Amino acid sequence: MTNYTQIMFSVNLAQAKARLSEILDKAEEGQEVVITRRGKAVAQVSAISCPKKPVPLEKLAVFRDKISPQGRPSCETLRELRDESW
Repeated sequence: MTNYTQIMFSVNLAQAKARLSEILDKAEEGQEVVITRRGKAVAQVSAISCPKKPVPLEKLAVFRDKISPQGRPSCETLRELRDESW
């Protein structure tokens, strides 16, 4: 198991705008970046803790086959809602 050392540093808003790619690289490495405005912390950039994994199509097909149809097709419902122009 990899142990990431979490280092936090802060940048002001102007620096964040100019160095966004670098800030995202740091976040991917496990570091947290605090963005400040007029010396006050307003945002934090950090890596997503657990990215979603795609569902295998075979499992999705099995799941879909287990679901019984409910009423009319969804495309009809969507067309009706679209045509009501709400």
